[in-house]
Amino acid sequence: MKTRQFFQTIAVALILTLGIFTSALQAAEAIKRVEPPFWWVGFEDTHLQVMVYGPDIAAMTPSITAAGVTLDKVIQVKNANYLFLNLTLAPEAKAGKFDILFQGEGGKGIVYSYELRARKAGSADRQGFTSADAIYLVTPDRFANGDPSNDSQPHMADKLNRADKDGRHGGDIQGMIDHLDYMADMGFTMLWPMPLQENDQQRTSYHGYSITDFYNQDARYGTNEDFLALTQQARARGMGVIMDMVANHIGSGHWWMQDMPMDDWLNFYQQDYVQSSHVHNTVYDPYAAQEDKEKFSGGWFDTTMPDLNQKNPLLATYLIQNAIWWVEYADLAGIRMDTYSYPDMDFMAEWAGRIMQEYPRFTIVGEEFEDNRAMVSYWQRGKVNRNGYRSALPSLIDFPLHAALVKGLTEKDGWREGLKRLYGVLSMDLDYAAPEDLVILSDNHDMSRLYTQLGEDFDLYKMAMAYTLTMRGIPQIFYGTEILKTSPEVKDDGKIRSDFPGGWAGDKVNAFTGEGLGKTEKAAQDFVRRLANWRKTKKSLHVGKLMHYVPQDGIYVYFRYTDQEKVMVVLNKNGQAKDLPVARFAEMLAGTRRGHDVITGQDLDITQKIPLGARSVTILEIE
Repeated sequence: MKTRQFFQTIAVALILTLGIFTSALQAAEAIKRVEPPFWWVGFEDTHLQVMVYGPDIAAMTPSITAAGVTLDKVIQVKNANYLFLNLTLAPEAKAGKFDILFQGEGGKGIVYSYELRARKAGSADRQGFTSADAIYLVTPDRFANGDPSNDSQPHMADKLNRADKDGRHGGDIQGMIDHLDYMADMGFTMLWPMPLQENDQQRTSYHGYSITDFYNQDARYGTNEDFLALTQQARARGMGVIMDMVANHIGSGHWWMQDMPMDDWLNFYQQDYVQSSHVHNTVYDPYAAQEDKEKFSGGWFDTTMPDLNQKNPLLATYLIQNAIWWVEYADLAGIRMDTYSYPDMDFMAEWAGRIMQEYPRFTIVGEEFEDNRAMVSYWQRGKVNRNGYRSALPSLIDFPLHAALVKGLTEKDGWREGLKRLYGVLSMDLDYAAPEDLVILSDNHDMSRLYTQLGEDFDLYKMAMAYTLTMRGIPQIFYGTEILKTSPEVKDDGKIRSDFPGGWAGDKVNAFTGEGLGKTEKAAQDFVRRLANWRKTKKSLHVGKLMHYVPQDGIYVYFRYTDQEKVMVVLNKNGQAKDLPVARFAEMLAGTRRGHDVITGQDLDITQKIPLGARSVTILEIE
């Protein structure tokens, strides 16, 4: 075997010397894309699939002669402009470059240099986000314009138009870097930007969910190197970055759409347009018709979002590798997966499982935008579903809890209404395999602003924010919620994701510095800052248990506690001050004499009763 490899190496050297193979420049012209563009040695899974794209590339025969690298299989597909190379990277494979030789007719060929990199020390053991963190969700285009020179790109159709609520406003990666100190000062430990990958669409491209290049950031945001700088500078401030990903669909401007690899790369590609029914229940419904299942999972999200067919094994591997590539390249602290229930369910189990295989302590949170606990819990790792489906996904966004929070605060208390909704939704946490790993949200980019949902009632706002920052799970705050941003009650994405004041030169209001903010807006910002920073040190909120009491007389009480620490939270919806007798809470308060009010800073005697302000939240550290 070694003798044969020796002679192959000599032959290649002679061919190169004679100039039969093309130069590197000619190779770049002949091969338009290689994805992943590079890889790493040292992964648990030693297999690598490389997509090679170039004019009639399938007519060429690839070969590799490199220590520790084996070309196991060459896969040709219907489109001759694609080749898929299945490689094995043995333990002895070293970081560095090796040549892939593409042999054509008449002795002509191409030499492509592919790179393997060394993984960062400790990469596999990276810690994902946990309930010790607080997440700050940002719409990058609407947060801050740190580099006006990239606002529009000559080769991209959707140009800067800040006057258009649905247009590009110019926010970018540099803008987020410039304001990492603000985020850290506010107490946030994780940054979740909406997707930054290229969205080369004709219009409404700012939201990021119409990806047209899986391996490159949108030039109007910056470069891959800029994104890496963001994660590095966030790490330097004790923060991590969560990457927003999409496996269900692509943008209609994706380069695949001009030259599709295979007929089944997309769902319903060969037929008339079929839109997803968006009826999530069909995934779980034991009585659902197959046609309904296929229409939900296979239908396009809309006309500009073609639906990917993850049952195609080549595409499935491509998407899995892309996620791992970004984790390793950008040193990610987590992934948020958009529209988690829409893709093929078996693929999603494999996708999450492969990532967790490489990063056992990592965190992935999936979006199942439903307020039904059974539908959300279906996708969490550890849940044993009646149909036998097992997920590998660590976390979900807790939309049911958010729906209960808004209704619980805004509707009149009744038999099951009002605060009873908060009690009721938590009492059913038995639906979840790990409720403490859920992400609980104040609001997000797909719903009206929290302050709007609460009728612009500041008292209710403080209750909601305190609840979000003290309840079990991982809190997530939407940018601008800390300064009482509002939106129309009827959902309007462009207005929900409005510009953060102070992110653009010439803004009259600067929320980063507080200049120009109103009194109530400043009070809201200070309130969130105080609680978010306080919770950083509270083990009872990070790993503690939860005990709550059935709401009575417009008052809801719950405790977060460990053996060493205890926090009591009281929501009082009444329009008047109350004295709360403590005898009912003896299980938690027996032997306790004093409590420290986190919000007011006062120490209280709680041997008999706890004074509650009208329409207020009280948070006590129990001695």
